[in-house]
Amino acid sequence: MRPAPPPRSRQSGTPAHNRKAGPSRNDRKPAPPRARKVPGRRKRTTKKSRSTGLARSRLLPFLLRLALWAGAAGIFWMAYALWQINDFREPRLLEPADVGIVLGASLRNDEPSPGLRERLDRALALYEAGKVRRLIVSGGLDSNGATITEAEGMRRHLVARGVPDEAVLVEPQARSTYENLLYSRALMIERGWTSVIVITHDFHAARALEIAQVVGIEEVQATGVKSRALSHARSELREVLAYTKWTLDRLLLKVGWRLPELPLGL
Repeated sequence: MRPAPPPRSRQSGTPAHNRKAGPSRNDRKPAPPRARKVPGRRKRTTKKSRSTGLARSRLLPFLLRLALWAGAAGIFWMAYALWQINDFREPRLLEPADVGIVLGASLRNDEPSPGLRERLDRALALYEAGKVRRLIVSGGLDSNGATITEAEGMRRHLVARGVPDEAVLVEPQARSTYENLLYSRALMIERGWTSVIVITHDFHAARALEIAQVVGIEEVQATGVKSRALSHARSELREVLAYTKWTLDRLLLKVGWRLPELPLGL
């Protein structure tokens, strides 16, 4: 009989006597665990950062709503101011008055500008028609390089057109419509004059009439020239700014304050 073959390993099929001696699988040391990649963790959100983010998310819509409301209010105010400016209606027949007040405007080379000449032409027409017996020309020194006041430039123009020098009274201090009428009223009181016709442009007449009443001129009329020399759109836009300032001034005057004069001569 042949001898029986040596037993084979169950795992590899290799004869048991041919296998190298070594530790069994159960005797091997376990391999160290592989370092697992930890995905990037988000920083823990603190209570403070959460509240800051929440505040910012609420602030932006609030600012947008505020801007929309401010824009709507601005459009409404501009429409209201334009309505007030254009609501002036000159009387068909001006009543005779003690004096006419010509509101100043800029000079060019110490001569009345085209716009100012339009006001002076209306003043001359009223004087020649016997509507006024005297004229007050009101306006201070302009900042455009003029060497004489607006009032002096107007006086020279009227005298050169035939108005007697003694019929023209100069008010050379005013820098705004409010001061034009306030200082002119003081001259009226000194001379006992009570009634007046304010002479200006049509876009300016409503505000001038309102200011005259506020400073205490009771018997007041206004006449407004429709300009051919000035840009209508630019004049009305400028008057909207002037009317806005006057509205604020009128409120502040109740407590004895007034906004500083603007370089526009409003």
